[in-house]
Amino acid sequence: MDHDNLPPLSLSVLDQSPISEGSTGAAALRNSVDLAQFTETLGYRRYWVAEHHGTPMLACASPEVLIGAIAAATSRIRVGSGGVMLPHYSPLKVAETFSMLAGLYPGRVDLGLGRAAGTDPTTTFALQRDRRQVSPDDFPQQLAELLAYLTDQLPPDHPFARLSLLPGRPELPVAWLLGSSPQSGIWAAETGLPYAFADFINPLGGAIAADYRKHFVESGYSPHPRVIVASSVICAETDEEARRLAASSRMVFTQLRQGKLLPVPPVEKALQFFAELGVAPDAMPPGRRVIVGAPDRVRRDIEALAAEYQADEVMIVTITYDQAARRRSYELVAQALGIEQATGWQEPAATIGT
Repeated sequence: MDHDNLPPLSLSVLDQSPISEGSTGAAALRNSVDLAQFTETLGYRRYWVAEHHGTPMLACASPEVLIGAIAAATSRIRVGSGGVMLPHYSPLKVAETFSMLAGLYPGRVDLGLGRAAGTDPTTTFALQRDRRQVSPDDFPQQLAELLAYLTDQLPPDHPFARLSLLPGRPELPVAWLLGSSPQSGIWAAETGLPYAFADFINPLGGAIAADYRKHFVESGYSPHPRVIVASSVICAETDEEARRLAASSRMVFTQLRQGKLLPVPPVEKALQFFAELGVAPDAMPPGRRVIVGAPDRVRRDIEALAAEYQADEVMIVTITYDQAARRRSYELVAQALGIEQATGWQEPAATIGT
């Protein structure tokens, strides 16, 4: 695909519902609804919420619950999961849940699907219904079953065939495959699904996205390969202020690499932490890319990232201690990229089975 012929760049939000030190998970969830309402007015295309378990830093353990609350509090922005960690669930349960959401909020629901556990092995095991043994690694089979429910493509003699009569029909969510590795790109290409790549986890995904496009098989889920690149971004009026704000999340990820989980610390506490270590507060742990700076710098970096992935959409995840700073970061990015409000972001659902 020739990047010069791509449509104008769209911006979207990936929200992990960060919990600030001294605050609560309930407050973090309310902040997520508030941020969704705000970014809708700014012209962001979609608002996806993550799934994480067993951490004092992130509040959203059930994206489908938060999707319903956000969709009810907004009117145009697409709302979805970034993502549902499918190995934890029955494909039928996921299909029914997102069918209901699509029925309640027609033309607005995305179903982002991931293979990762979103947590540590102990919590993963605790999430299992049957704990007699570790669950099998059968993600491709789970994905195929889920898509068959959504598109009513189970063979007539399949024992679950009648279960494709989902409660939200005729409305359907738009399915996306999430990933940060070559294998996820292979699955997305083979199934013909649109693909969202987590650059904030693996900043070396440009070649993976290119391979996805090269091997994409049109199968009715998407008329052509589509790539969202998800990036960590913190924007402020000046480069210096943006670097200060970024110290909070950098402290969290520095500690995480040492096996320590903590809520998002205040900026001054994070700066003191790095000072005591003798480490520059703007030095991210290895393997992480964060776009940090004033609006002009952030705009250049986001455009360069989109070009690297040949993506027409960049999904931004921003973690700061202060909610006002997080809102302001998304506002400055929207202004810098010149995005405009839309009356609604309609996207075609799967055509298979229709």
